[in-house]
Amino acid sequence: MIVATQYRKLYLLTFGLGAALAVLGGRLVDLQVVHHDELRALAQTNTVRTITQQPIRGQILDIRGNPLATSLPAKTVCADPSLLGDHRAIVARVLAPLLQTDEAWLAARLTPRVTEVNGKPHTSQYVILKNKVPLDTWEKIKQTMAHLSFGLDESKLKARELTTLRDVRNKAVFAEDDQIRIYPSQRLAAHVLGFVSNDKQQTGLSGIELAFNTNLSGVAGWRKTEMDKHQHELVAYRDEDVAPRDGLNVILTLDAGLQNIVESELAVGMEKHNPISVSCVVVRPRTGEILAMATLPNFDPNQPGHSTMDALRNRVISDTAEPGSTFKIVVVTGGLNEHTVSLYEKFDCGMGHFAYAGRTLHDHEPFGELTVEQIITKSSNIGAAKIGIKLGENKLYDYIQAFGFGRRTGILLPGEVAGTVHPLKSWSLVSIAQIPMGQGVTVTPLQMVMAMSAIANHGLLMRPMLVDRLEDTSGKVAVKYNPQPVRQVAGAETIRDMITALKTVPTRDGTAVAAGLEHYTVAGKTGTAQKVEHGQYVQKFFSSFIGFFPADNPEICISVVMDEPRDSHYGGLVAAPVFHAIAERAANYLNLKPDIGPDTSTNYMAAGGLDTAMRIVKK
Repeated sequence: MIVATQYRKLYLLTFGLGAALAVLGGRLVDLQVVHHDELRALAQTNTVRTITQQPIRGQILDIRGNPLATSLPAKTVCADPSLLGDHRAIVARVLAPLLQTDEAWLAARLTPRVTEVNGKPHTSQYVILKNKVPLDTWEKIKQTMAHLSFGLDESKLKARELTTLRDVRNKAVFAEDDQIRIYPSQRLAAHVLGFVSNDKQQTGLSGIELAFNTNLSGVAGWRKTEMDKHQHELVAYRDEDVAPRDGLNVILTLDAGLQNIVESELAVGMEKHNPISVSCVVVRPRTGEILAMATLPNFDPNQPGHSTMDALRNRVISDTAEPGSTFKIVVVTGGLNEHTVSLYEKFDCGMGHFAYAGRTLHDHEPFGELTVEQIITKSSNIGAAKIGIKLGENKLYDYIQAFGFGRRTGILLPGEVAGTVHPLKSWSLVSIAQIPMGQGVTVTPLQMVMAMSAIANHGLLMRPMLVDRLEDTSGKVAVKYNPQPVRQVAGAETIRDMITALKTVPTRDGTAVAAGLEHYTVAGKTGTAQKVEHGQYVQKFFSSFIGFFPADNPEICISVVMDEPRDSHYGGLVAAPVFHAIAERAANYLNLKPDIGPDTSTNYMAAGGLDTAMRIVKK
């Protein structure tokens, strides 16, 4: 028989169970209803991962398929400071020599940081120790960590302590996929290629790397998945898996072999004349293709931070100067094309002095009467000025613009400047006499060589072409670039007369005998331009020679420009010999067909070659 005491105990037990279930039910409602969204997000944060898969950056190749810039697999080495406990000093000591970093900096990096997340303290579990770590170095790091000694008798440690040491060895230091941008030819074509940022994104910062950054970068992929408590992927729970699309390869018009020829000969000229800089551009006139482009001093794009800002600058497109006598091709072309003058019309050059608009213009030698052809041959400033006066400022301005001056060429490189061509309303009375001799305007070396290439190309100005095509990793062409004519500058008869005149420059009678070649007829023009400082002309010079060959069927046009050569300043003396050296080797490398033999050379000193030419220039 059940007594009252037992009923009371039963009632109390029932009440207790009911209260417990009520509390449990309330807690469940709180977790599943009131805080459902918050807790779900926290659970996903702890288990769900979206892993970004970086694409491989595309290569930059020369026209023959030689890699100039490529990316190799690497690792970003990371650490979880929360797992290190008191062992961060030991880890820093063993990793510092492998990562080539400072041990103290590394120990500080491995110190846990506590921050507040959603109102709660959170210990940092992720720090980057170093980017761009080669794969072989990462393998050494893994082996070093796996066999890390803590100086303890681990047989006497408790299970929890052993677990901590195991986590330090196997989990505390880990790696993520990365890539290293490599420029295998180091400084070769550095200003064209540019360089990238030193992070995972490898963002282009200059040159082709910047201009084609979007194409080279590709498109990142991603994987959305779940992880277990040990941060191992639960493959069955993958939700999304999108593969990355690697970047496109950029194939340049540059020829690495020719580029090497150019840079080696520029280095010789740099050592001999000690200028601030020396630049060269090699163009195929009929297409506008840039076969070589170089400036010294240059830099190593593998280590751009070790270079000065001056060395990083591509002076071919970013620096401007008054061109000097190379600009005479503009006024003479205009005069011939407008039939204002004829090739053999004579001008009185005043024995080196010409007073105009309150100024006295000078020649480098006292010339009397010269034909238009001889004005080019001898590079007479006064002759060019008188042609300009006869042509008139409106027509002269038209031809300056027609040749592309005062505007960017449109080359696919960042940092190009337009130069300076003042509007007619800003011209002074003497401008019409000064501009024809290359004063009062500023140009880039690229603008000047493209203008000369227009004469070599039957008067047709081309847009400079630096990129041939873009290809995917399978070699399929994604984008093809074609030669782009800009405008017809002058007619066929004018161009024939101009080439006739320009062929006289690299001869005994001209200003650039040193530019002549034994087996090719060269047509070209020297330039010796005084620099302007604080509005005044000073005794510092830009010295240049631009020429093309074979003159009557041009294959290449080459520009050589020196900024402030030290021992001499005449373009025919300092730039023309560099042109000669580059042209001779380039013709052999490209296997160009000669247009003259040693017995019929019209513009090369066959009897004594370049040595004879140099003696004549020095006289």
